[in-house]
Amino acid sequence: MADGIPKVDLTNCDREPIHILGAIQPIGFLVALTADWLVARVSANIAEFIDRSPEEVIGKPLSEIWPSATVHDLRNRTAMLRGPDSVERVFNFDLQGDGRCYDIAVHLSGGQIVIEAEPASGEHGDAGGMVRSMITRLDQCADMPAFFKEGARQVRALIGFDRVMVYRFAPDQSGEVVAEAVRAGLGKFMGLRYPASDIPAQARELYRRNLLRIITDVNAVPVPIVPQRDEMNAPLDLSLSVLRSVSPIHIEYLKNMGVEASMSISIIVEGKLWGLFACHHYAPRCPTFERRSVSELFAQMFAMRLESRERQQTVEYERRARDISDQLLGAVASDETLLKDPDWLGDILTHAIPADGVAVWIAGNSAFSGVTPPLEDFRRIVRALNGTAAGKVYATDHIAGIVSNAESFASDAAGMLAIPISRSPRDYVVLFRSELVRSVRWGGDPHKPAVLGPNGPRLTPRESFAEWKELVQGRSQPFTPSEVRVAETLRATLIEVVLRLADEASAERQQSSARQELLIAELNHRVRNILGVIRGLIRQSQPSEEAVKDFVKVIDGRVHALARAHNQITDDHWGPAPMQALIDAETAAFVNEKDRVETDGAPVLLNPQAFSTMALVLHELVTNSTKYGSLSVPEGRVKLDWTRNEAGDLLLRWCESGGPLVRKPTRKGFGTTIIHRSVPYDLGGTATVDYLGTGVEASFRIPARHVSEPKSFAGPAIKFTRPSIGHPQTPPPRMLAGHDVLVVEDSLIIALDAEDIVGRLGADTISTAATVDAALELIDAARPDVAMLDINLGDRNSLPIADRLLELGIPFVFATGYGEQAQLPREHRNRIVVQKPYTLENIARAMAELLQIGAGD
Repeated sequence: MADGIPKVDLTNCDREPIHILGAIQPIGFLVALTADWLVARVSANIAEFIDRSPEEVIGKPLSEIWPSATVHDLRNRTAMLRGPDSVERVFNFDLQGDGRCYDIAVHLSGGQIVIEAEPASGEHGDAGGMVRSMITRLDQCADMPAFFKEGARQVRALIGFDRVMVYRFAPDQSGEVVAEAVRAGLGKFMGLRYPASDIPAQARELYRRNLLRIITDVNAVPVPIVPQRDEMNAPLDLSLSVLRSVSPIHIEYLKNMGVEASMSISIIVEGKLWGLFACHHYAPRCPTFERRSVSELFAQMFAMRLESRERQQTVEYERRARDISDQLLGAVASDETLLKDPDWLGDILTHAIPADGVAVWIAGNSAFSGVTPPLEDFRRIVRALNGTAAGKVYATDHIAGIVSNAESFASDAAGMLAIPISRSPRDYVVLFRSELVRSVRWGGDPHKPAVLGPNGPRLTPRESFAEWKELVQGRSQPFTPSEVRVAETLRATLIEVVLRLADEASAERQQSSARQELLIAELNHRVRNILGVIRGLIRQSQPSEEAVKDFVKVIDGRVHALARAHNQITDDHWGPAPMQALIDAETAAFVNEKDRVETDGAPVLLNPQAFSTMALVLHELVTNSTKYGSLSVPEGRVKLDWTRNEAGDLLLRWCESGGPLVRKPTRKGFGTTIIHRSVPYDLGGTATVDYLGTGVEASFRIPARHVSEPKSFAGPAIKFTRPSIGHPQTPPPRMLAGHDVLVVEDSLIIALDAEDIVGRLGADTISTAATVDAALELIDAARPDVAMLDINLGDRNSLPIADRLLELGIPFVFATGYGEQAQLPREHRNRIVVQKPYTLENIARAMAELLQIGAGD
């Protein structure tokens, strides 16, 4: 490309500076002025229109070229420009006072005033009436396909092109032809999709800023702008130009399609490029400037109607979903087990958001309904969600994007919408959609390798544009933004249900726990008293003989060991207790230096029976070692280690070292019997004791049924039984007919929701107020006959409004958030209180009670 602008081909066309090509189309001419209205640049063809060469006008005041009246009118038009992308148009304007009229467009670019002109058509139609008629036909369309089709038909009738398409952009910036109006005998592009590379990002940005783009003849020779660069070496930015020249890549693209003229009109919805009216003609064609302007105005009106229809569909859909949310809340309120029934939950959720299966993950437990991934894969999905979803609703049509090897279950679950219903570790309700192996009709192969064309590498084939089918695998039907918003609503409902159930369960657990603590404390107190009495009786009854004293001391030690074990067990509510705690308790009673008894093994729990048995065994081992073994001398040591075998049995080993020489006892006392026989007899395990010269070694095997490990967070799969389904009754549709209702609510969104519900109950008029003063003014100006007052209004409450309504004898109810403790004065203490969130049922129930309306009224 000339003058320092780099040559462009397909390898860099997404960065092509299409707004500074330095040329215009030859259907008109261009003049660029400085801020003080000196001519800075012109198109090279200016002499064809005003009989003056570029050299004759550049650098001169515009007033020396055109009459002062012309300059005055152009200055006025320039003063009307508002905003960075504004363009002013003038039709049938006599520039030079010689009777030759032009259609003019004026805009600002880089501090300069750009004037573009083309010979006027002399066409003077009623543009406003024409657009009104076109819009009326649009409004009569029953559905969106008909709406798109009618839009294409109206534009084609206006500009006379061979083909007019409505082209909609997808989230990935590829595009699809959703409607077309075409001259008879031409092929159909309807339903074809084109890859995102066909309309590069910078072109889409220009479509957003400059709503209409015309190419009158692909074979026309561009007219350069002179000079190409200003004193700062900058080219002229033609982003808003109506005559801007065309990229050679795009020209080749059109030629390959057989198109000789084209026009694009942007469809902007909510400030974003929704799509285009893409117009093709198979011979050169230049609609008049006026008709192009009318078509641009029609496209803006079309976009407004489109936005309105899409919002109406969304509102209708979300209203139905809110009703389902009300039903969910009402049903679970009367039967809390429904939340644990995936079949029922799936049935009600998929009425709001279509899905093929539902999975529930609560506290590490899982339940499934419909078509879902296998349990192990679902566990992997939950782990991925914990790292990805960040506590928000998360939707994807491609699970494989966040979970490895998800292709293995994609036929059952390719996409998902995850609704978190708790804090970390999170619980989820996940809706799954099966793989949608859909046929996508591409206009040309989007993956075709590049080959050389006139402008370097380019896509082929583009000359035929025969449809090319691609199977999109591993993906589901995407979840729409509306469905995600509905999921957020359902999430709020589910969290409220979970919190309510958790509060109720927590209260029950606290009561039960308090009762259990009381019973255990009383039991522990009594058992310890009994053991204390036994120890006291033994000690007090001993005679003076030394042999009997030793016997009493042994018995007392054994009873004390049982007491310590009992305390450990009851500390954990008569449940499994840590073996390490048992070892610590028994050794601490005899050994001051903690490092003399070394332990090694993973944390394990022993059930109460095994704990009591091992308390006696360890007591005897420690006692014997203290008297005769390694713990009887300062340098002696004991090592206790344990492992679990494949069967889950606990293998415990006691090894003494550093003590005096040990010999096998010649007589078997009661203590030896406890060591040898307690574990086999009481627990069904095994015990061996070896009296080695270096010290005693004992080994015990405690069966797996007596052993457990500290709790893990992983839970087993559960299968919930399906209870009967209960639905809230539908209130009478006109129960508030004849009533004027006042709603006082300081949140706009909640107020709108309340208005909607009261309206559905048939209220004649509905007034809303957000503050105390506004509500009191409404009461005085147009007295209601029933009211609903939010108790808390920011930093004030609604009690002054309640007092005024009480004074006037107007019935009313209060409203408050769930769990909020409303402190009402005595005169209002017995008022009906509606719990938020508002639902059709709870407002209807409150109004029926307030107004004494029966179900049949």
